[in-house]
Amino acid sequence: MLDQLEDSARAEKRRLQAESRAARAAARAAARAIPPQRAAELSHLTLDELRTYRSMLAAEEDRVSYWRRIIQARLDTVRMVEGARTVDATALKPVLSSARVGRGRSALVRVVPIDDIPPLPDLERLWEAVHDATGPEEQKELEADLERAERDLSEYRQALHRRIATASEELIARYRDHPLDCLSALPV
Repeated sequence: MLDQLEDSARAEKRRLQAESRAARAAARAAARAIPPQRAAELSHLTLDELRTYRSMLAAEEDRVSYWRRIIQARLDTVRMVEGARTVDATALKPVLSSARVGRGRSALVRVVPIDDIPPLPDLERLWEAVHDATGPEEQKELEADLERAERDLSEYRQALHRRIATASEELIARYRDHPLDCLSALPV
């Protein structure tokens, strides 16, 4: 009797798993059936310009992710290491200088307006503040500034992700309309 109940429970479990797999497969198929939407704000770009724009966004996202990881590491150091104020931050200053911060972003402004992309934090000023955090109150202020910079970078990165998704969807829509256009991306 106990064996029959266990067999019945296993069979029910397999049936539920099969139904769940079928439902997920149906949802994936339905999602693929939805045609990609065209982005009016990208319609002025040629196919090559659209590919370049998407590549620029991806490169900017890589830079922002890198800066964000540096800020997170510095924040972790400030929070955890007692002697963090004595760490030489000058070695990282060139990475966070205004020259690096502005370069990629201005390229985005020329291609598409940046209404949905929040401003970048002043990383250079923040990095200079590392040397000034000598007391507990300055340390707390530095920690708050680092948290704010990390949050700002995260928002900026999310906006870039939205832009990348929009550009990707526009590329897919164009390729769907003209499948042979995708061959132009191949090296000659």
